[in-house]
Amino acid sequence: MKLLVLGIAAALLAGCAATGSSAGRAAGPSAGRAAAIPGCPTSQPPALGAGERRTVTITTDLGTIVIAVSADLSPIATGNFVALASCGFYDGVVFQRVVPGFVIQGGDGEFGRSPDIDPARVGSGGPGYEIADEPVSATYARGVVAMARSRQPNSQGSQFFIILDDSAADSLAQANTYAILGTVTSGMDVADRIAAAADRELPSQPVVMTDVSVKP
Repeated sequence: MKLLVLGIAAALLAGCAATGSSAGRAAGPSAGRAAAIPGCPTSQPPALGAGERRTVTITTDLGTIVIAVSADLSPIATGNFVALASCGFYDGVVFQRVVPGFVIQGGDGEFGRSPDIDPARVGSGGPGYEIADEPVSATYARGVVAMARSRQPNSQGSQFFIILDDSAADSLAQANTYAILGTVTSGMDVADRIAAAADRELPSQPVVMTDVSVKP
């Protein structure tokens, strides 16, 4: 089973409602890859407190993407994202799925960690645990960052996506199950370059997150 993007992209192109069928399995209780990295969580980490904010910076060979993360959007998902970024889980992990004009998606630290990428399974892995769903109260739009998931409830893990175009909003909102983490404040041109560099939806040479860091 693959996570969020593929199912939604297909639905979008077909002009029908998106159901979030497949673009990576949000996690996988037996994965355990986060646990293999010292300091990374082995189960759902604590939620971020009300009003808390973090700045997550993703460095790639094509440039840097800066994300303003807000706990008030999704306390559980943001707490998880920040915990994984803080412990180095995302370092070396690729953007494994690219749909120009729609989203770029990455974060599969189980099967998408360079240089040991598993082409047959990348996009179906996670941190070794899954997190609880939360209501989506904000609006999907270009620059919004959200968690990827499968059709199953409580299936978010480590994979996330960055929305490339406002036109994706209607399709994503029809499912309205992808927890919003925050917004790109700098580097959407980098996200666009990542999309432009892909030779197919599952790129043969995916762009690597060489370093992912967190600041208050």
